[in-house]
Amino acid sequence: MPELAVVVLATDSEQRAILQVLVDGTNVARTMQSCSTFPVAATDPMLRRIHSANPEVLIVDIPSDNPMAAVRAIETLHTELPKAAVFAIGSMAQPQVIVGAMRSGAREYIERPTTTTALLEAFVRLTAAQRKTRNESGHRGKVFTMVNAKGGAGATTVAVNTALSLQGSHSNVALVDMAPLGHAALHLNVKPLFTVADALRNLHRMDGSLLESFMTRHPGGLHLLAGTSAPMNIEPATSEFAALFDLLVSQYRYVVVDSSTRLDAATRLVCNLSEHVLLVAHTDVASLWSAARVLQYLGESGGRERVGLVLNRFRKIPGFSESDAETATGAKLLWKIPNHYFAVSNSIDRGVPVIQQNHSEIARSFAGLATTLTENDDVKRPGWSLFKTV
Repeated sequence: MPELAVVVLATDSEQRAILQVLVDGTNVARTMQSCSTFPVAATDPMLRRIHSANPEVLIVDIPSDNPMAAVRAIETLHTELPKAAVFAIGSMAQPQVIVGAMRSGAREYIERPTTTTALLEAFVRLTAAQRKTRNESGHRGKVFTMVNAKGGAGATTVAVNTALSLQGSHSNVALVDMAPLGHAALHLNVKPLFTVADALRNLHRMDGSLLESFMTRHPGGLHLLAGTSAPMNIEPATSEFAALFDLLVSQYRYVVVDSSTRLDAATRLVCNLSEHVLLVAHTDVASLWSAARVLQYLGESGGRERVGLVLNRFRKIPGFSESDAETATGAKLLWKIPNHYFAVSNSIDRGVPVIQQNHSEIARSFAGLATTLTENDDVKRPGWSLFKTV
């Protein structure tokens, strides 16, 4: 099965059982072995048993009554199994223990009691970091995610036009509409037969051919996995989005995501998988204030450095500089899109994106943004996956 191999070490039997359930509940990892004691030395027979499980992740529960035994075990595990990532589970009220665990080799320190979502996000961070060093067969695509600072900031417009620009210059591009109510199809003037919800419901039999059948093809060649036309009664698990995106990046060179105003665990997961996260805002006070809060939320699971500020409908304001926007939001300015409100509004009404107006200033701006996002693509990149191939 395509899952990460995990070994759980916890002296408390109840905590050990809980961690196993949580790990298996992510659907991207499986507990291969659990240990009721910690290894005390390199010669400990327990290490041979752990080696035999060939783990990619070692989860060490740090008990509050005897944390140093767990910290010493982390150091031993890190030394003896250097290829495995060590995740520590412990109290956030013991800063010295946290520092000791990280110095001993823990890659993650996760608050206890933990959740399936917290573990899943940790698995995502691990695999995202490994993409720089792992050599998996086959090309893996890049993900670019657009998120609104607040409603109406223009994430859908940015996503649609950036995706079309990438399709025109590189081909093999997918646009995924994750918005609570999908508008990308309206922008493109297409009528989807299927949506992202249909793809998620059919993950158990999903392959490249079936995924393509769920796509709506735009005349420009762009593939759209459309958003829902009504709020979902049951929200998909973040692990389902992880599996879907694992397949998407194996099939497409670029995957552009319109998250719009959606801010939940699924959005944070996809942002962690992304090469760049574009935080779309205006230059008004409310928008910049909201952008700072959205950045804080996305940054709670890591990857703040991947978030770039995009100022949409930008116009120069006396006494207000670009550095002021960066200071107000805490994000580095990536791009400015000029204020052509009526042209954009008309293009949405007609279903003809402004990028197709080849000689307009705003079309050139979106083309420039797409070029900026892909400027380092002449360098061969190793692939990544949440899942191993067996």
